[in-house]
Parts: sequence; structure tokens; C-alpha cells
Amino acid sequence: MPYKVAAFYQFTALPDFRQLREPLRAVCAGLNLKGSVLLAHEGINGTLAGETEAIDGLIGQLRDGVLFGGRLDDLELKFSVAEAMPFQRLKVMLKKEIVTLGCASADPARQAGIYVDPADWNALIAAPDMLVIDTRNAFEVAMGTFEGAVDPGIKSFGQFKDFAADYLDPIKHQRIAMFCTGGIRCEKASAYLLSRGFAEVYHLKGGILKYIEGVPETESRWRGECFVFDERVALGHGLRECRGKPDSDE
Repeated sequence: MPYKVAAFYQFTALPDFRQLREPLRAVCAGLNLKGSVLLAHEGINGTLAGETEAIDGLIGQLRDGVLFGGRLDDLELKFSVAEAMPFQRLKVMLKKEIVTLGCASADPARQAGIYVDPADWNALIAAPDMLVIDTRNAFEVAMGTFEGAVDPGIKSFGQFKDFAADYLDPIKHQRIAMFCTGGIRCEKASAYLLSRGFAEVYHLKGGILKYIEGVPETESRWRGECFVFDERVALGHGLRECRGKPDSDE
């Protein structure tokens, strides 16, 4: 039986995130969902799988239910399908950040780069003065990336600050476009660069997954496969399962 997979995140103030953990876990368990959800002061980040009705029920509760009280009304949300359950268990975890960068000034809820819809991405990254950066880990980049994108060569997203300090200059690099798997890392990276004085920063809305879902393969500038952090391992155009072999457990 195929399963529906929902990947979602939103940067929004959740000062009560610790109190949200157990009620959210109970909701997910009651729907027989598996996967992981991260909660922090800055928001929510998760990937869960289950029957279609259960996933749809969860999303409805996140957006409109009493638990979050309307604070998740702008979820970045992507759906895909897995032929087998891609997770072994359910985890709802408390974190300092929903995506770890280690910089308090990088606050996407306060300021973030300019969203670019997948349909407009090709034209943007083709501009001769645009620096295109893949904000994912090196082993993910090795499986696939956009033509001409810079690989920062990082082992974890927290090292993006070091890459920016060593290689990026707000005077020299006046236009920057970034991307990642689902949009969360490049959104936070855009907030970080803006806080460091970079003036014009773009990021791919919905990430690679939205791009390879909606952009025809004949028009695509994506090359390779997109690593995902579940047992499907990698997805290709149309979000088809590739089941490639990752080079790291990072």
C-alpha cells in the first residue's frame, strides 16, 4: 500500500514549544503516523508518512486546530508518495533550532530572502551576475544539483557560516540565489546573509522537491537525484523513487 508523505515547516514564534510536544505526539500517534517533527522557539519542521486521510487530517489540525491556535497558517508544505513506509517510528523532538545554524541574528520570521517560484527559477539562475549556491551537505550535492551551482563543501548546515565568511563578499557578490531540499535551509541561509549585509538574496520556494515535482524534465536544469532523509533515499523528476545509495549518514 502506498503511503502519503508530508514534508512541512514554518518559521514562527512558538514560545510554548515545550508544552506542544506531548499533545502533538498524541495527535500523530492517534493517526498512526511515522516520521519526525522538530519543535523550537523559531517554529516547526517535520516529515511524516501515513495513510492519505491521516496525513490530510494532521495538516488540517496543524493549520486550523486549537493546538497551534492559527500560528501555522503559512506552512511550507510538500507531498510525495512512498511505496513502503519510509520511517520506522514516530519522533517529536525539542530543539534549539528547527534547522541548526547557530546564529541568533538569522531570523527568517523577521527577514528572509526573496522567494522564487520553481517556474521562475531557471530564468533567475541563468542571469550572468547571479551566484547560485547549494546550501546542502556535500554528500547530498554529490548525488545531484543544479547546473553551475556552487558546492560549499560543508558536512553540516552549521558550517555554512564558515563558508560565507571565507568565500562570500557583500560587495563582490551582489546577487545570490540559494536552494536546498525543501526550502528550510536556504530560507535560513538567506536570513543569515541579509543579517551580514548582503543586499539581494533569493531562495527557491519549496526547494528542489517542488522544482522537480512541477518543472518538466525537458526544461529542467536539475541534474542527478535529490537525497531525502528517509528510507526512499533519493527522488527524481516527478518525485519518483530512485533508491540510490547515500555516501553518508549525516
